[in-house]
Amino acid sequence: MRHRAASSSAPRPWRGRLGPPQNASSPAHLRVEHLEHPLGITERVPRLSWQLPGLAERQAAYRVRTVSGDIHADTGRVASDQHLFVPWTGGAARSGQEVVWQVKVWTEQGESDWSQPASFEWGLLEPADWSARWIEPAEDEVPAPGRRPAYVLRRSFSLDQPVVRARLYATAHGIYEAHLDGVRVGDLELTPGFTSYRHRLQVQTYDVTDLLGPGSHLWDVTLSDGWYRGLTGALQEHNSYGDRVALLAQLVVTHPGGGRTVIPTGPDWLSATGPVVTADLLDGQSTDLRRTPVDWAPVRPGTGEAYDDFDRLTSSPAPPVRRVEELRPVSVTRPSAGRQVIDLGQNINGWVRLATPAPAGTVLTLTHGEALGADGDVSLDHLTAHHFVTGEPFPLRQEDRVTSDGTAPFEPRHTTHGFQYVRVEGHPGTLTPDDVSGVVVHSDLRRTGWWHSDNEDLNRLHLAADWSLRGNVCDIPTDCPTRERAGWTGDWQLYLPTAAFLYDVAGFSVKWLRDLAADQWPDGNVPCIVPRGPSGVMDPLDGSSGWGDAAVIVPWELWRAYGDLAVLRDQYPSMRDWVEYAARCARERCHPDRVVHDPYLWDTGHHFGEWLEPGGTEVIDPALDHGDVATAFLHRSADLVARTARLVDRAGEAARYEEIARGALRAWRSHYIAADGSLTPDTQATYVRALAWGLLPHELRRPAADRLAALVRSAGTHLGTGFLSTPNLLPVLADHGHLDLAYELLLQRTTPSWLGMLDRGATTVWESWEGIGEDGEAQGSLNHYSKGAVISFLHTRTAGISPLEPGYRRFRVAPRPGGGLRSVEGVHQSPYGRIRSAWQLTSDGAFHLEVTIPAGTSAEIDLPDGSRTGAGPGAHEFLVPCP
Repeated sequence: MRHRAASSSAPRPWRGRLGPPQNASSPAHLRVEHLEHPLGITERVPRLSWQLPGLAERQAAYRVRTVSGDIHADTGRVASDQHLFVPWTGGAARSGQEVVWQVKVWTEQGESDWSQPASFEWGLLEPADWSARWIEPAEDEVPAPGRRPAYVLRRSFSLDQPVVRARLYATAHGIYEAHLDGVRVGDLELTPGFTSYRHRLQVQTYDVTDLLGPGSHLWDVTLSDGWYRGLTGALQEHNSYGDRVALLAQLVVTHPGGGRTVIPTGPDWLSATGPVVTADLLDGQSTDLRRTPVDWAPVRPGTGEAYDDFDRLTSSPAPPVRRVEELRPVSVTRPSAGRQVIDLGQNINGWVRLATPAPAGTVLTLTHGEALGADGDVSLDHLTAHHFVTGEPFPLRQEDRVTSDGTAPFEPRHTTHGFQYVRVEGHPGTLTPDDVSGVVVHSDLRRTGWWHSDNEDLNRLHLAADWSLRGNVCDIPTDCPTRERAGWTGDWQLYLPTAAFLYDVAGFSVKWLRDLAADQWPDGNVPCIVPRGPSGVMDPLDGSSGWGDAAVIVPWELWRAYGDLAVLRDQYPSMRDWVEYAARCARERCHPDRVVHDPYLWDTGHHFGEWLEPGGTEVIDPALDHGDVATAFLHRSADLVARTARLVDRAGEAARYEEIARGALRAWRSHYIAADGSLTPDTQATYVRALAWGLLPHELRRPAADRLAALVRSAGTHLGTGFLSTPNLLPVLADHGHLDLAYELLLQRTTPSWLGMLDRGATTVWESWEGIGEDGEAQGSLNHYSKGAVISFLHTRTAGISPLEPGYRRFRVAPRPGGGLRSVEGVHQSPYGRIRSAWQLTSDGAFHLEVTIPAGTSAEIDLPDGSRTGAGPGAHEFLVPCP
């Protein structure tokens, strides 16, 4: 092995690299909680994080200085190696207070320079800070779902002094969009976002200083149904949280000398309908650009329990939803008279922007879909959802209508759609790619991971999985951006490790976990969808293993990815309660077909099971025995809760969950391992789960891996796993002596396979392996990220990057070449800095690896020839013979 440390030279540039190189002389990438420069936070003791300068190996001390108005604070030199999630010590939080802070550190390289300044600002922290009151539009009777207008709420006001600073604080029951003097406030979309509204309601804070000055002003807010009372979720329910939309907002204007003017929502506001004739997140938006609000009427005061609880108001730990980019169409066709079809070339979540208006009075209808029929027209037939109990169909519309005023462009912002194709009806002209664009809309997550190779098929697969994730992170993690848009817990549980490599999903996931805990049943049962629809129709499906286990596995994987122990500490009660619920189900119930009751065997209740195994028929039936899956998950979650208890100073409770984990493991082994060592049921999923989670005695692991390989071969070298075990299939094969088979599966082209999807035109990952059949007919959602978790294999095995300690403070680089690949590059922007693993097979038969290790971390390098070495911060090269 030849190893050359290149710590004095910068690593070579890499395509798609995020941001500038790390500052060589001062700390960089300053963050508050999981955000940069947050405005309006409600965390009273926020935590500060930074990355170390240069190639420092470890921090010995830090010093933070802050400025907040006339208050200056300085920690002095604090001996500590902690530089992630350092608690704020600059004084008590005050509503509206802005803090500018800097940090310097001491490392083995000496004392650093001060960092560049960073800032954060508190929002309104106390209910008494709100002089605003909830207001509802004047609505004599509630219109039918899907036909409800967006209302315009308005008031005028005057300022008689110059403006030093101005903040707008706003939230809503519904979706709101604010304007001051006709200028849109901010660039956030779909605010206030989707939460468990009865428990948590997000408030946004906007800096509107530049929009205000002495004189008269007009404040307008457009308010639509959104998730609050519009059609939502797997059953397309309406009025999920209430049947009235409402607004709560106030402007706080600071003048020279410190005087303030507060303009709140209240009885002096007026409301009317405006150009948005109807607006629904699922059905679509209808707009008449010729209309202006008339018939103004006084608003109604919001009354009742929902309006009295100001304690539920909170900032979001997640980045907001934004218009992230625009895509130009790749083609515009005419499948029939009067219809034009726009093809974006990419399946997205968002909407269409028509930049070129049609003649005044023209009515255009835009229908959005993921697939085309045989006639080349947009098809929605495959996106029909069905009621889980009655089987009643819920056809999807995804239809926007606009009546042109002849001058203004059209862009609906009170709906979203999942689509690649748009049918445009009613346009008298011929559209070109310059007339229209697809607006990509989702949570504005910071990119943290990239992967590239010399195999373009795998590059396309990685890109499709990335796009599929982007299409399903619109304030909550959803299953699809079309027919359901539901926060299925099982989907995020299995995809999170993949997502956390690609994007900073820490705050995004924390936000969702808070809703999960809020919606958790008093007995510990976890909803299968979060936020949980309050109607109760889905309640019988709650408590499924693999789905409810998201309460445990998601916090655990977040801790591994980001090193934030507070996630485990905050979620521990929810984690514990879920395991108590699952253990109680095992203890108190027994499947009627079982003669002897094992108190640790969970074989009753509803479970989705492996879900969507190739060739399987999915049946939702509580009478089915899914004990093999549920008992394995009981062991897994109990074990993680026991470990969490020791990490969060609950060591006294750890023994109980260790006992549950041991009992569930014993029960699983006694019921699902035969005398000859074979497993029941004899499926790929069973073997994958057993090997991934250490369910087997050591002596049975190799035979089990060989049996798994045989099952794959007997299926024609095709996978046979469903949602829950597919993410672990290739890693398990690779780690148990079948690396070549793992690559064969990855590169398989016939159905079921990932590349088979691409060969049939997929630009996102499909819900079903047969998403578009040989006959060209589509079925199911064409944008479900779950099966895309396979790209974790590319990150952790092919490029070989995986954490050994939480947050990648210590990590492994262990590339596993195969599949005919000759070059691979993977990059992950970890909490400590940029990790890079890039290898190539040289013309003379050698394996050449380049590794970049960020400051404050160390790595274990495992090379394909079996050699191993440790390395510290810097750029390193290794050259070994190819295996």
